[in-house]
Amino acid sequence: MAQRILLVNKFYYPRGGDCVVTFNTEALLRSKGHEVAVFSMQYPENIESEWSKYFASEVSFDGGFKAKLAALRRTLGWGDIKKAFTRILDEFKPDVVHLHNIHSYLSPVVAQLAKQRGCRVAWTLHDYKLLCPSYACLRNGEPCELCYNSKLNVLTKRCMKGALPASAIAWMEALKWNRKQLERQVDAFICPSQFMAQKMEQGGFDPAKLHVLCNFVDPVKMQSFESLTVGEREPYYCYVGRLSQEKGITTLLEVAQSLPFALKVAGGGPLEDELRSKYSGVNHIEFLGQLNATQVSHLLSHATCSVIPSEWYENNPLSVIESLCAGTPVVGAEIGGIPELIDNGNGVTFAWGDAEELKQAIDEAFHRNWNNADIQQQALKDFSNDYHYSKLISSIYK
Repeated sequence: MAQRILLVNKFYYPRGGDCVVTFNTEALLRSKGHEVAVFSMQYPENIESEWSKYFASEVSFDGGFKAKLAALRRTLGWGDIKKAFTRILDEFKPDVVHLHNIHSYLSPVVAQLAKQRGCRVAWTLHDYKLLCPSYACLRNGEPCELCYNSKLNVLTKRCMKGALPASAIAWMEALKWNRKQLERQVDAFICPSQFMAQKMEQGGFDPAKLHVLCNFVDPVKMQSFESLTVGEREPYYCYVGRLSQEKGITTLLEVAQSLPFALKVAGGGPLEDELRSKYSGVNHIEFLGQLNATQVSHLLSHATCSVIPSEWYENNPLSVIESLCAGTPVVGAEIGGIPELIDNGNGVTFAWGDAEELKQAIDEAFHRNWNNADIQQQALKDFSNDYHYSKLISSIYK
């Protein structure tokens, strides 16, 4: 019998990886005959849904005192969030509540309410919020694990936006929704990488509740990859992702200007204008801006290789997965969950943040004879939605 599944994410438009995975999961479950509802926060850019009328009211940390107070109340599970979520529980009566990114703009109180109704509660972890109140396990540009032992560090180090008020809110939120509280409400934590599962266990979470399940490519995009003809590659490599410091883009561009190969950079972010200006005179570096799914597929499928130079604990980056599904080998940093996706047959790894090793890895990728068809065939199998679905049904939703 098909289950009724309620998906919960704080935004309901393609804002980031968590939103993309939520949409992909919704499409997958519907395609398998499940009744699916969604719950989110009201937001101008949201995609319209039949369930929008049940969404929690919008809160923002960027307004005046009253707005900030409302946002603080939301993080602690106060205000109208309980009423809004109870309404959709009453109406939809889910068997499973599958949480995605819910902190701050929604609240872990939804897990508590779902559990009280007897729902099976699963939570896909898209970041390190349950271990690090500032999400990224990153401080001063370096990986940091201080909060694994004491969440007070987020306050004393002012890790949240470098500001005391924001850090104080993150600290209070971590105290309210501590490990013991969350473990009582959640039946299964879905870790998209083995690295994430190891870090959760390091932070004290029960290993029996940790399920490693890699992200998958949405069915429509998977069809586009399956229809690709794996042919001759063009003499360029590419970066697809956010243009921000933790993604390692500055290290990559420093290396790229001294290499003879063409680099195509796709994506936007806080460093975009600065980097475009700095490298405007380098003819073999091209900034493409934001690309749609079709354009990304075309870019990847013609590249000699793609590069993922991250300098933070990447969880299970879709950028690696999509590159491999296009039959394109990956030059990836040895950090977070990236190395789990790369082996000798589909890419090259290098010590994260090491410009010289990155340079050598890119050069090696250009001079290796890759079997692009084999790379693609294995990836389409490993990251299929059917495999993902079978794991959800057999061990996580059950």
